[in-house]
Amino acid sequence: MSDYRSASTQDARVTPSAPGSRMARRAAGSPPPPPDDRPPRGHRGGGDNGQGKMRVLAWVSIAATTVMVAGTLTGYTVYRDAFGNITQKSVKEDIINPRPRDTGALNVLLVGSDTRAGKGNARYGQQIARTADAGGKRTDTIILMHISPNRDKARLISFPRDSMVQIPRCKNETTKAEMAPRRDMINSAYNSGGIACTISTIETLTQIRINHFVEVDFSGFKNIVDALGGIEICLKSGVNDKASHLVLPPGKSLLNGEKALGYVRLRHYGDGSDIQRIKRQQIFLSKVIAKATSSELLTDLGKLTGFIKAAAGSVTMDPELANDTQQLIDIATSAKELTAGGVQLTTIPWLPDPQDPNRVVWKQPDASALWASVISDTEVATPAPSASASTKPKVTPKPEQVKVQVLNGTTTPGKAREVADELAKQGFNVVGVGNYQAAGGASLPTSEIRYAKGATTGADYAAVLSGAVVPKPAPEAGKVTTTNLQPYTSTVTAGAGVKGAPLIQLVVGSDFKSVKVTKLPDSVNNSTITASDQKNVCT
Repeated sequence: MSDYRSASTQDARVTPSAPGSRMARRAAGSPPPPPDDRPPRGHRGGGDNGQGKMRVLAWVSIAATTVMVAGTLTGYTVYRDAFGNITQKSVKEDIINPRPRDTGALNVLLVGSDTRAGKGNARYGQQIARTADAGGKRTDTIILMHISPNRDKARLISFPRDSMVQIPRCKNETTKAEMAPRRDMINSAYNSGGIACTISTIETLTQIRINHFVEVDFSGFKNIVDALGGIEICLKSGVNDKASHLVLPPGKSLLNGEKALGYVRLRHYGDGSDIQRIKRQQIFLSKVIAKATSSELLTDLGKLTGFIKAAAGSVTMDPELANDTQQLIDIATSAKELTAGGVQLTTIPWLPDPQDPNRVVWKQPDASALWASVISDTEVATPAPSASASTKPKVTPKPEQVKVQVLNGTTTPGKAREVADELAKQGFNVVGVGNYQAAGGASLPTSEIRYAKGATTGADYAAVLSGAVVPKPAPEAGKVTTTNLQPYTSTVTAGAGVKGAPLIQLVVGSDFKSVKVTKLPDSVNNSTITASDQKNVCT
């Protein structure tokens, strides 16, 4: 959440937030990042000596988990043996940092590993097999798949692998010795601490609870694409790239696994930037999901069985996910519904690292706003009738038309101002802040939303505010008495309101968690690919 504050002195309990501490420099003796000379995202890419990276690897794991579940939808026993091929890995005991609360959403960490271990993987790392880490593993794909609590929308958030972040204390994956916190590239968490350290790093940075993880490697990617019968792409201009051994004509091409592997590793194409490559890969992902959940595949028993076997043998996941049919069904049904247009593919807003222009840092407060939107997506939306005289709302106001007075019903100084600032950022017309004195001077246990008894449209305006607050208070008729009420001013452009709109009171109780973040910064929106962007790869 942003920590800006209004210049005026409001709410007697208001105290300015302490500024965020600067990231600590890398601890002495911590393992160095793996050798890498690639430019950061958005920079023109030079030659990479065959070291094309597999950012898209984890994306196909969505298809894997999706289509494995198709068996449960069409007759589980037919595919039971295939499900037994899923590699399971438990890492809960290796996560040693405090974990964020569970919100009811489904957050799955998707990781693409370029490990040289395992059958079929070493041949894809021939050019870098000469380096010291050729026998180990690295991750160049880290994606968070967030599915809403009512499973009707999803966002896939890509983490730039060269992001410089604060990595918390973690266990070394091999020795189990505790490693000190350090500032390092985000993918170094995986290199030394495995998936457990990667989960802990992302949870610490975002305060988003990671429910499950899925890993997929080089050969797994190839097998999944082949089992789907290939993926069709469309190119404005042809490709003749020696580094990836890929030759493609302009227009449409059906890529088998080998060619798809070259395509997603392709660097010398278009303007050569990582940003353009990421967009191509995200569109590729959308086509994988669409084909994996198509009726053509699901109704062909032979193709479906072959794909499920390939998918099951290509992924590693936590036992809680691998053995939870309902969770897999949630992912599967969500993916099928979302291919029509509900999925969003986003890259974290970033800037060049001031300490190293070849690395990136997350742009703030934009990245924090993105995390807040995920964290505040906590409740299953259920239509509620208006409390007005008619069950049909008299009005359907927008947030900027809702005139809000925020009152601090807790003993925490500054709470009203903090909440008012967040409501203003989401477009609400906040007009005042103050305090509410609960009985006995204690904090009000639960938040309340109030409107005047005589306001005929009060319930309709209050309902808009109620839907923006977590947890969701039920609007009540009858305003409360305020103390220390002051006008609210903000650096954010406030909503204009409408003539005659009723005043809505939000009384913040001790149960208050957050304001839902639905208005995201331009940098987030500009880095997001939606359904309309996915329709034609040639554009």
